[in-house]
Amino acid sequence: MKVLITGVCGYVGSRIAARLAASSSRLELFGVDNLSRRGSETSLEFLAGHGVRFFHGDIRLKEDLDALPAADWVIDCAANPSVLAGTGASGTTAAQLTGVNLNGTLNLLEYCRQRGSGLVLLSTSRVYSAAALNALSFKKTASRLVPSGRFPEGFSDEGVSEEFSTAAPLSLYGATKLASEVMAEEYACAFGFPLRINRSGVIGGPGQFGKADQGIFSFWACSYALGLRPKFIGYGGRGLQVRDWVSAEEVADLILRQLKNPGSKAPRTVNIGGGLKNSMSLRELDDLCRAFFGASGKTEGVAATRPCDVPYYVTDAALAQKHWGWKPAETNAARLERTCRWALENKENIKRWWGQGGRPPKA
Repeated sequence: MKVLITGVCGYVGSRIAARLAASSSRLELFGVDNLSRRGSETSLEFLAGHGVRFFHGDIRLKEDLDALPAADWVIDCAANPSVLAGTGASGTTAAQLTGVNLNGTLNLLEYCRQRGSGLVLLSTSRVYSAAALNALSFKKTASRLVPSGRFPEGFSDEGVSEEFSTAAPLSLYGATKLASEVMAEEYACAFGFPLRINRSGVIGGPGQFGKADQGIFSFWACSYALGLRPKFIGYGGRGLQVRDWVSAEEVADLILRQLKNPGSKAPRTVNIGGGLKNSMSLRELDDLCRAFFGASGKTEGVAATRPCDVPYYVTDAALAQKHWGWKPAETNAARLERTCRWALENKENIKRWWGQGGRPPKA
């Protein structure tokens, strides 16, 4: 089976490629990346060591995709993942964001149509309504927010399910990914190729460069490794907001099952994430990083909340477990310890990747 991975030199793409290569000798893996993200070129040797062929190209350019070999499956990991993208705050215009996240997907759908390839689309929890998440009621404990009161459709003690609202506002980033999902559904129905849409929460772990737009867990670990102190932003500045996470390798374990069972009657769209057991508030994350790195002092906070931030996102991945037998394989503590250790061992590279003299990008 031939598998094309887009964004193959990013953290998610490269780690999924390596996991698939190690899991099955029957897969012929190749990937494409435009190497635009700082540090992505360091993945080339890593990929070659796992037998993954690399093609330099840009999914926004149809001719670059036309030049690629045919694949049985495409795993789309290419995206601008920042929730602030397109707003001017991240240095990316709305047109640039749309060019990668939506137009790039349309080009991939044309590739799948022409080659008869199946598509695994890595989507995001940001397709869920920021307004609806902010409207939830919470109790405040000393360390985190805990949902309380009457829950809306698609929300339970286990978190956000696939039935939760996707009504705007989401964020410009979330809107591009939701639009990509809709177009992928239409193409799959019209042209009859297999489609899997995996809506992911935070994906993080060792090997991630740790910039803020890649998820808060690696960002926190890398900041501490460099002797820096990130700040709690929003919701009163106390760090009570909650996220869950999984590693790219855990995501790859699900994708491998999907590739091997293209005729499964499982829903096309499933949530994937760490769930309640793999969730942490920023304060809990900060406490663990402070202990690991032996840091002292108090972490400061900024009370004001940014547009499209959400106070609480935990994944209800019951459908993925029911239909694919999938759940995170690693504990929160083990994943974070490995991430902190990797950050400590690679702090000089992180400093170079971040630029700005090793100062963290704006969160």
